[in-house]
Amino acid sequence: MSRIGKKPVIVPSGVKIEMKGNVITVTGPKGKLDQKIHPVMKVTLKEKELLVDRLSDAKLYRAIHGTTRALIANMVKGVTDGFEKILQIRGVGYRASISGKKLILLLGFSHPVEFSFPEGINVTVLPKQNQIVVSGIDKQVVGEISSNIRAFKKPEPYKGKGIRYLNERVRKKAGKAAGVGGSGGKK
Repeated sequence: MSRIGKKPVIVPSGVKIEMKGNVITVTGPKGKLDQKIHPVMKVTLKEKELLVDRLSDAKLYRAIHGTTRALIANMVKGVTDGFEKILQIRGVGYRASISGKKLILLLGFSHPVEFSFPEGINVTVLPKQNQIVVSGIDKQVVGEISSNIRAFKKPEPYKGKGIRYLNERVRKKAGKAAGVGGSGGKK
């Protein structure tokens, strides 16, 4: 039995769950999320707990049991608390600003990089800390938007300049060592 799959999802007060066929709709104070689940998963709502069961112990059923439960738990957490990812910009002259529904990044290119973020995602810039905060109710979308922003200028391994997640460790490489005794080639 899946250790994650057999744990019940606790439904807090103020969260409403509807099940129509294979689609689960979770509505809470921050918004509404829909998720289609695999038809071999059985989801039951008992008072304030949601249980996910599988129909047999076939390999496919075992594989998606914990995933289904985690998706539902993330939906419940998203509509109550929300999710956020913090990105940090490092580099001389690297900056970010918000203009309407666009994030404008100055990353050392010959042009500013403009990134439009979708509806339901909030992006804020903390200029003093040089940080970008991406928040929303859908964990998958918040992670994807953060990854897309990071992809504009990944941290390089020599000086560490670029966009990284907060508390991400970038392994730095040693630069070229100075040669001793002239040209460095064979004589």
